[in-house]
Amino acid sequence: MSDLTDYARNLLARAVCARAPGLPTAVYAALGTGGTATAGISGEPAGHGYARQRVTFTGTGIQRNAEALRFVFSAAAGTLTHVGLYDAATGGNPLLVSPLDTPVAMVGAGTVTLAAESLVVNPRA
Repeated sequence: MSDLTDYARNLLARAVCARAPGLPTAVYAALGTGGTATAGISGEPAGHGYARQRVTFTGTGIQRNAEALRFVFSAAAGTLTHVGLYDAATGGNPLLVSPLDTPVAMVGAGTVTLAAESLVVNPRA
């Protein structure tokens, strides 16, 4: 995952300066038709069975999602181009956003699967 959002940068800056921000207690992956570091994901599907997926990360430095994530759709959702991380299952604050390796055209019902260890958060990037 490539871009820390503006919200996440500010959160980390406060943490480094001992200003005790409320760090996320859970992280959720979202899909969208676009995304920026300023706003996070754009064009996140609404309805049609879609829901953000809770992500568990492992690692000591570089973090990787421990399990595959499955987004289920009961109808078309357009071409999904980005994945993002949020601090809530709905709404919440954007933490990271990155383009998918390959866009996915959801032209009907189906499942989008992100493989285990495919979401990589590199603190050195």
